[in-house]
Amino acid sequence: MKPGKYFLKLPLLFAGLLLLAACGDSASDKVTAPSNTANLSEAKKGQGQFPFYKDIAIRPGVNFEVVSWGKGVDSVGGYLILLSDTLRNNYKSFSNERKGIITDAWNMDLDNDGNPEIYIELLSKKNVLDLNVYEYAGGEFRKISFPPLSSSIKKNYVGGDKFIIKDGNLFRSVPVQDDKDTTNKAGSAKMLQYRLNGNSFSTIELKE
Repeated sequence: MKPGKYFLKLPLLFAGLLLLAACGDSASDKVTAPSNTANLSEAKKGQGQFPFYKDIAIRPGVNFEVVSWGKGVDSVGGYLILLSDTLRNNYKSFSNERKGIITDAWNMDLDNDGNPEIYIELLSKKNVLDLNVYEYAGGEFRKISFPPLSSSIKKNYVGGDKFIIKDGNLFRSVPVQDDKDTTNKAGSAKMLQYRLNGNSFSTIELKE
C-alpha cells in the first residue's frame, strides 16, 4: 500500500473510533437516566412548590399559562402569567404575590375590545372566593380591580360562593343567611352579574 493512501485512511479510522465511543456513552446514559428522572420527579411532586398550573389557549399559537408557587403555608406565595405567541415570536411574563389558593383560571373578553383578560380565582379564606383580573393589551399586563361584595350582601354572607360563566357572561352565586336564622347557615343565594366597560367593573344583582 502506498503511504499516501494510508494517511488518507487514518482520519476515517479515527472518526469511526470516536463514533463508537460516543455510542457507548449514550447507551450507558440511557440505562441510568430513568431511575434518576423518577427520583427527581418524585422530589418535585413531594415538595409541592407549584400547586397550580393551567394552560389557556387563546387561539392557535397563542397561549397563556398560569402557575402558582410557594412553600410552607398553602395560602401564601406567588403566581406567574406566561404569554407564548409563537406566531409573532412574542414571549411575556407577569408575576405577583398571592394571598389565597388558586383554584381556577380562565380567559374572557368581557368588554369585547379584542384584548384577552385572564381571570385568576383564589380561595382567600376557608370558603371565600376572590378574583384577580389582568388584561393583556399593548404588550403588557394591566390589572383590573375586581369589585368587592356590597355591604348589604356582606351583612348576611356566609361564604361558599361560586363564579359562573354562561353565554360569555360572568355571574356569581352568593349564599346568604336568612335574617331570622341564627345558625349561620345559608338560606338562599344572591345572583350577581358582572359587566366590564373601560377597564371598570359594574355589578348587577339579578332578581329572582
